[in-house]
Amino acid sequence: MLHVALVEPEIPPNTGNVARLCAATRTPLHVVGVTGFRLDDRAARRAGLDYWPEVELRRHRDLEALKAALGHGARLLYLTTKAERSYAEWSFAEGDCLVFGPETRGLPEELLRANRERCLTIPMPNPRVRSLNLATSVGIVLYEALRQTGALRRG
Repeated sequence: MLHVALVEPEIPPNTGNVARLCAATRTPLHVVGVTGFRLDDRAARRAGLDYWPEVELRRHRDLEALKAALGHGARLLYLTTKAERSYAEWSFAEGDCLVFGPETRGLPEELLRANRERCLTIPMPNPRVRSLNLATSVGIVLYEALRQTGALRRG
């Protein structure tokens, strides 16, 4: 099983769209830290449509609590525009957790520096585009990880 973690998400519709993606793929969604909204916010609920009961949602105080909940075998992979290695060059494995930062600022620099070998990016050929939408990014990387681990064939 793979995992998706959103650290301090700020925009309700993004979280709702990620929740819908996680429901569709049976991927647990971990929300870490303080959100910029309530998870029962109307915009988040609307983006997730009526799929929220299908979401395996877990809350964590911080990244340390997430690590403890996932256990020692889980690899936390940090998605950032500041990495050199493309997600397409990574070999995903069962138990991996895809960690995405807040929409407006991304993951903290010190976290990225301390985990450089597990930082991945989504290549963007146009240098004038700063980043992709959070829900789009989660979809791109999650489906590649599901493809690599064979989860899409299992249904």
